[in-house]
Amino acid sequence: MNRMVILGGAESGVGAAVLAKVKGFDVFLSDNGSIKEEYIKTLREWDIPFEQGGHTESLILNADEVVKSPGIPSTAPMVRKLTEQGTHIISEIEFAARYDSAKKVCITGSNGKTTTTSIIYYLLQNAGLNVGLGGNIGKSYAMQVATEKHDYYVLEISSFQLDNCYDFRPDIAIITNITPDHLDRYDYNFENYIRAKFRITQNLRPEDCFIFDSDDAITIEHLNKIVLQAKMLPFTQKTEVKQGAFLRDDKIVVRYEQSESEIYLKELALGGRHNIYNSMAAALAAKAAGIDNEVIRNSLKTFKAVEHRLEPVLSVGGVLYINDSKATNVDAAWYALECQTKPVVWIVGGKDKGNDYSVLDELVKDKVKAIVCMGVDNSKIHAAFEEIVGSDRIKDTLSAEEAVKAAAEFAEAGDVVLLSPCCASFDLFKNYEDRGEKFKEAVRRL
Repeated sequence: MNRMVILGGAESGVGAAVLAKVKGFDVFLSDNGSIKEEYIKTLREWDIPFEQGGHTESLILNADEVVKSPGIPSTAPMVRKLTEQGTHIISEIEFAARYDSAKKVCITGSNGKTTTTSIIYYLLQNAGLNVGLGGNIGKSYAMQVATEKHDYYVLEISSFQLDNCYDFRPDIAIITNITPDHLDRYDYNFENYIRAKFRITQNLRPEDCFIFDSDDAITIEHLNKIVLQAKMLPFTQKTEVKQGAFLRDDKIVVRYEQSESEIYLKELALGGRHNIYNSMAAALAAKAAGIDNEVIRNSLKTFKAVEHRLEPVLSVGGVLYINDSKATNVDAAWYALECQTKPVVWIVGGKDKGNDYSVLDELVKDKVKAIVCMGVDNSKIHAAFEEIVGSDRIKDTLSAEEAVKAAAEFAEAGDVVLLSPCCASFDLFKNYEDRGEKFKEAVRRL
């Protein structure tokens, strides 16, 4: 019996452990931190041995293979020891795919991947397909492979998950765009991050589809260096394409094989230029999956926005508060600011990931009347924007409640208070969801 060790006891790791148990492995799970009670309950239900609060080397280094949760960096001491002794380390995505014959629509990118994933899942559900949602969103992919049966999976996949994928192959692969992000995990080398994203394409075959943003210079530059066998389906807002999606007047045009369909921009459920890209990518994936044009059109009309992504919370005293906590990099915040039509009080900050804020200068000049910093170290934000907004229009805070109160003092009727942090949340919050929830709670208390 092969020994499978799982590092990490959250959604991904526990799902992988259950799948390993189902497939007859001698399985052991180890977490250097604490494991949530809900996951402990699952491990006990499946009679899976585990430890928390530290790693026991003798129980880990004897593994035939290791599944590493995406949040654990390759520089972690235990990971380094496993690597040095030649133990094969894979991701949950790689492991689950070995036992899954379903069609897989897989989405990665720096921005828009959660929204695009959610739209595609909604489209496939509306088409009556038996579809699961997983990866970096929803329930563990491995857990679903272990306990459920789907004909399709829609998987949001982060660069961290792709890092330990080797044989994994999507049927439809999507890169929404690539902008600098998570550089702290990639030796502050942007090229390393780009290559990690493109791992989603490494096993594509001629019958598979690759959907990509042809307006994204970084994506195109890398595409020009490699050879892909898949059907290439670009989406663009700048030019017409023979196969793919583009804009014609006030409509999205989708061309796939011999068919062409259209949807008016005004009919899209989600506004903003970034969501035109997301809708194009989703429509192309749906066409490649054989979904009817009318289902695609109706789904793009009725889809509801993803929580924590440009989510309107409340209007208080004529000021609209918007939760964009999922904007954890500069490009995501750029889109959030770009689509605002009213004066903005911008809440920004958190754990910096090597951000270059200079690309936001013009938008901040045009749209932002005041800045509220919400983070432990805001020095880079002050250096980037204090001269633009003025030293009296930028304030530091250390909680969502403080930030909302400070923003309310700057804001006047007709303004927008926008939480679009540009940064990771881990200095003050558990994750971006926790940050968004605490922001919404603070708004409701105003």
